[in-house]
Amino acid sequence: MDTPIRRGLRAPLSESREKTSSSAKSTSAVSPKKQIPPDQTNAENFYYIKQMNTKTPMVIVLKDGEILHGVIEWYDKGSLKVNRDGAPNLLIYKSSIKYMYKDEDEEDS
Repeated sequence: MDTPIRRGLRAPLSESREKTSSSAKSTSAVSPKKQIPPDQTNAENFYYIKQMNTKTPMVIVLKDGEILHGVIEWYDKGSLKVNRDGAPNLLIYKSSIKYMYKDEDEEDS
């Protein structure tokens, strides 16, 4: 009795690679991966540019409670330059700013 040559049930390696690459493409079309949100939205940059272009009077409240009034002249990654009327201009570190808002009293006059 001759023993037949037994072959495995698996497809050859090259065929299985083709199937996995094509199935990976089809599953990504069905359920796309969640995109990672960007590190920067640039909203802060747009806000500063808008306030600088319109020369909007601003109130800047520092973490120590000091309140500053002035117009933002320029900014960079870590600081703002604020022009003030009747007082010296200041370079303020962003890390020392608690919050800021438009100076409503100045806009009315």
